[in-house]
Amino acid sequence: MTTSPNPVHATVRKAYGRIATGGSNCCRPTSSCGGGGAERDALAQALGYSTEELAAIPKGASLGLSCGNPTALASLKPGERLLDLGSAAGFDSFIVAAKVGASGQAIGVDMTREMVARARANAAAFRQRTGLDNVTFHIGQIEQLPLPDVSVAVVISNCVLNLSPDQPAVWREIARVMRPGGRVAISDLVLLKPLPAGAKAQVAA
Repeated sequence: MTTSPNPVHATVRKAYGRIATGGSNCCRPTSSCGGGGAERDALAQALGYSTEELAAIPKGASLGLSCGNPTALASLKPGERLLDLGSAAGFDSFIVAAKVGASGQAIGVDMTREMVARARANAAAFRQRTGLDNVTFHIGQIEQLPLPDVSVAVVISNCVLNLSPDQPAVWREIARVMRPGGRVAISDLVLLKPLPAGAKAQVAA
């Protein structure tokens, strides 16, 4: 992985590293951004994830970091190969892996080493629980994906693109790795008006 010196990357990597290890979160000093397990499940269900989907994923995969449900928009089919941008602990990747089945594949990419380590540990639990061995996690920046050209049918992302300091580069990478006729399903935050100058100048904000 090429490590970016960009201060936004550094700040995001540090913050999400703390979330992955349970030391802090992006909202308040608890074990995760979304509070306890019941609170995280309630948030996920409010975003459209079913109780069956939540029951099938490893316990440590849900960190309450979602702002939507891209898996509901992606029209996934068995056998498809999907890329999850900013996969964190693997929440959406595991849901995708169950939907595309043994003949498909879910590939998660995240730039935070602690998140990838947690996702890989969760993958072992997912294999044991489901018998599926079709999900992998890689360290990398979404502006410079560690995937070959024309290699995935679907790209999803859940509240991650807004964290990138170079969003045009992200879209160029999506176009590079996507197969002809591929699909993109993005759930994210958008600005309806410009940020105040003070907030825009603060990387942590």
